[in-house]
Amino acid sequence: MQRYTDRRVLITGAGSGIGQATALRILDEGGTVVAADISESGLADTATQAGDTGGRLTTVVLDVGSEESVIAGVQRAVDAMNGLDALVNGAGILRSWHFADTTLADFEHVLRVNLVGTFLVTREALPALRAGTAAAVVNFSSTSANYAHPYMAAYAASKGGIQAMTHTLALEFSKENIRFNCVQPGSISSGMTDGTGQSKQSVGPGLPDDADYTLFGKIMPTLAVEGGGMFARPDAVAAVVAMLAAPEAYFVTGTEVRIDGGTHM
Repeated sequence: MQRYTDRRVLITGAGSGIGQATALRILDEGGTVVAADISESGLADTATQAGDTGGRLTTVVLDVGSEESVIAGVQRAVDAMNGLDALVNGAGILRSWHFADTTLADFEHVLRVNLVGTFLVTREALPALRAGTAAAVVNFSSTSANYAHPYMAAYAASKGGIQAMTHTLALEFSKENIRFNCVQPGSISSGMTDGTGQSKQSVGPGLPDDADYTLFGKIMPTLAVEGGGMFARPDAVAAVVAMLAAPEAYFVTGTEVRIDGGTHM
């Protein structure tokens, strides 16, 4: 299936996890991709896994929490591909604390990367998307935006904000035929859940030492996970992102798709 032939896609968070899996999936479908991430070594790994793409892959080091970095990075991406047809806002971090122990700096840092980062990249990409073909944006919300995930108040707030913003943008840009949708991953192995990728910006995403694990009984997948355990592979989400950003999804906008193995039925 070659849905992305002659299609230009910018993917943030593409140095690990779901973002990396999405970049590889879209490259496999013939797309031209700019993979952006804060981690230079992560981007090198993505390029290695992609192999010979015939020049269809460009990597850009980009910190989505920095307006200066986003402005420069998005412009580099657009220049490298001579335009833009789809944007995937995959960059993000996960942090877990007892709510009462969460500092203002902690809370603001998560919102800065996840929510403000999505805003900044989308804003800077809009001029190119307006000139693109079958323009589409896929944002990353989370099951935590709608369902209780203990110790993750800042993360849940950021993902709920992304989801609400996605609905607003879908309506605001509907007459320009720019589609905005979200994916809601849950129970997916990624750079955030395993402590790699952009989550290395500060402390890892591990739960508090005295976390009450009985609180997690309601957020276990019902579908069997290959190899056992709780987390499915990132390609489970990449396949859905590729569908939403493809021209064939022309009548899908302003919604979210939950990918959690039936956790929240």
